[in-house]
Amino acid sequence: MGISLTNKLLCEEAKEFSQIESNHQESSLFGVTDGKAIGTYLEQKFQSYLAEKYEFEKGNSAKGIDFPELMVDIKVTSIKQPQSSCPFKSARQKIFGLGYSLLIFIYQKKDNNLNKTGQLNIIHTIYVDQSRTADYQTTSGIKKIIENDGNKDDLLAFFQERMLPVDDIEANLIAEELLEKSFNIGYLTISNALQWRLQYSRVIDKADEISCILRIK
Repeated sequence: MGISLTNKLLCEEAKEFSQIESNHQESSLFGVTDGKAIGTYLEQKFQSYLAEKYEFEKGNSAKGIDFPELMVDIKVTSIKQPQSSCPFKSARQKIFGLGYSLLIFIYQKKDNNLNKTGQLNIIHTIYVDQSRTADYQTTSGIKKIIENDGNKDDLLAFFQERMLPVDDIEANLIAEELLEKSFNIGYLTISNALQWRLQYSRVIDKADEISCILRIK
């Protein structure tokens, strides 16, 4: 029996992996500009790296995230435009979070024309706990409304202004829930689309300043 992978070990190994990979020259990446191909390469390599030491359940398309037991998904993105997509489940994700944590590798790619290799310098590796994966402008706006003695009508008007992709029944349920219980400010920028578009500039800036957003590298 191997060692069971935990969230703490995942972060420790992500730091080590990022340092190793940043110094690695890879012939299969030479000339590659497709972000999806680079992301697939890095995700698979990290999972293989972990599999040599740990026991863990690998994700699949049905489960939707890379580490279902840990409720963590890997995201790989270029520093040029640090963003990626994720499946749209419901508008609630924009307010209450994605429902899982993110391990984000943010790289800068360079090619070595002499050796015909590509190199991924992992500039940032950041862990965002699921409690901080909601949309910043939406959650901070809701917080201001509630702190200003806002009521359900104020929240429903705000949802309309933000063009939250939700019907009237669900909007009412969310508004009632927000007035009854506390929630966390999220630090992602989540754009409406057929898939959510997640943008990471804020978590890069706020890592280690905000609880549950950790700068690993």
